[in-house]
Amino acid sequence: MRRRITLPVLSGAAVLTTLAVAAPALGHGYVSSPPSRQANCAQGRVANCGAIQYEPQSVEGVKGFPSGGPADGSICAGGLSRFAELNRTSGWPATSIGAGSRSFSWVLTARHATTKWDYYITNNGPNVARSNLTRIASFNDAGRQPPPTVTHTVNVPSRSGRQVILAVWDIADTGNAFYSCIDVDFGGGGGSNPPPNPGPTNPPPNPGPTNPPQQPGGTWSVGTAYQVGNTVTYGGASYRCRQAHTAIAGWEPPNVPALWERI
Repeated sequence: MRRRITLPVLSGAAVLTTLAVAAPALGHGYVSSPPSRQANCAQGRVANCGAIQYEPQSVEGVKGFPSGGPADGSICAGGLSRFAELNRTSGWPATSIGAGSRSFSWVLTARHATTKWDYYITNNGPNVARSNLTRIASFNDAGRQPPPTVTHTVNVPSRSGRQVILAVWDIADTGNAFYSCIDVDFGGGGGSNPPPNPGPTNPPPNPGPTNPPQQPGGTWSVGTAYQVGNTVTYGGASYRCRQAHTAIAGWEPPNVPALWERI
């Protein structure tokens, strides 16, 4: 009788353990523009990135930052040791930026109900630590489900030289958040994004009718359900599907390296 009770319990534990090991690492969002560190890795702009180059959407750590969340020194990796390369303090391309209005765009491969989105900037160089960060914007979503792409306009304060902007997406129905570090350089970049075009002093003569802009072309199409390994063309380049999904506007292959790998 004792064996009959014990064996099912052990079996249940074994099943749970198996499920925990077999479950894929599901990742769900990252800042694509200006490119975050994981976006740069996924697009091949940085070498020796490790696993993050294949799943830039997966930097999911404990929420509650700055009172909780990842420890200093591991914030850019969300506290995840397997993405420790993201915590490197050098070797990252930096986006030229200046004080003023700037747009930050997220790509979401899973649209979690959202508590808020927070943005921080370093004060004195690219050391991503609580003592060196100031919050510059917060957007409260009150538990709503966001669209597949999200853009915030942030008033970036004045800084000098290289700095890091930290973006944090707090999920409403789990204990986690997603972390993205964006390297920027205040060495002469313009304030707004994009900078206004002043145009010529004298208006140019009317050139007459012009041809409509050409579409990128290719086999990729909105509304198509793609499976892992499917290949498409878009804008003259070929891509292989990394994650099963149904294509929507905003998830064009060059814009979402989490879903498409250029081949």
